[in-house]
Amino acid sequence: MKQSVKIPIVLAAFGTTSRALATYEHMTPIFKERFPGHEIHWAYSSRMVRDWLKRDKGIELHHPGKVLADLAAAGHGWAVVQSLHLICGHEFYRLAEEARTSPVRTAMGLPLLTEPEDYSAVAGALEKSIESAVDEAVVLVGHGTDHPAWTAYTALNQVLMQRNQANIHVGVVEDGFPDRDEVVARICRSGYARVRLIPFMLVAGVHFQEDMAGAEDSWKSAFEEKGLAVSLESTGLGYHEDITGIFCDHIRSALDVIPR
Repeated sequence: MKQSVKIPIVLAAFGTTSRALATYEHMTPIFKERFPGHEIHWAYSSRMVRDWLKRDKGIELHHPGKVLADLAAAGHGWAVVQSLHLICGHEFYRLAEEARTSPVRTAMGLPLLTEPEDYSAVAGALEKSIESAVDEAVVLVGHGTDHPAWTAYTALNQVLMQRNQANIHVGVVEDGFPDRDEVVARICRSGYARVRLIPFMLVAGVHFQEDMAGAEDSWKSAFEEKGLAVSLESTGLGYHEDITGIFCDHIRSALDVIPR
C-alpha cells in the first residue's frame, strides 16, 4: 500500500535585506524537527527584497504564489501556508488572499499574535529576558502599522503588565501607538535610570540597526538624551525557540482543518 504524502508547509515571511536569511536558517531545523516528513518551503512576499537579493547577492527567493503553483504542479492537493507575520495586518491579509486564489487548496497558519492564548504564550516566551532586567525598564520595540491591527501592541503590553511585569513597555517604530516619544516620557516619569531595548520583530534587521540602535534619531539616542543608560538585545524573535514553537502550534491548527 502506497504511503500517503504529507501536506507540505510553506513558511511565508515578508523578508528583509539584512540578517533575515541567518534568522530563517536558525528557525528551519525547529520546523523540520516538529513536522517530520513534511516538505518545508520558504516564501517571501516582498518583491523589493527578492529583487535586491537576486541582483546584489545572487540569491533566488520565491514569492508565495510561485511556491504554491510549484506545489500544485507537483501534484499536491493541499498545502499549509504559515504566516510568519507578528500581527494580522496588511501583509497577512495580502498573503491570505494570494493563498485563497492559488491553484492548490490551502489552510492558513495565523500570525504570532492572533488568539488571546497567543498573547499569554508570547509573554511566557519572553519572560526570561524580562525577569533578568533588574532595576531597569524593558521596552519591546515593534514595527508598527496603520492597519487596525495596531491594537495588538497595546494588548500585548496589557497582558505583560497583568503578569506583574510593571517595568515592561511596548512601542513601535512607525505607523502607530505607542510611539517613541510616548514611551520615553512614560519611562522617564517612572524614575528608571536604565532601559533595555528588545526588538519585537522576527528579524533584527534594518529597523534595529537604524531606528533602534542608530547614533541619531533612534530609540537609543532618545533615551540617552534624557540621561538614561541604554542596553540593547541584538537578536530578533526568530532566535527564540519558544516563539518558533508558537508558530508550530499554528501550523498544527492549520493541519487539523485539512480533510484526511
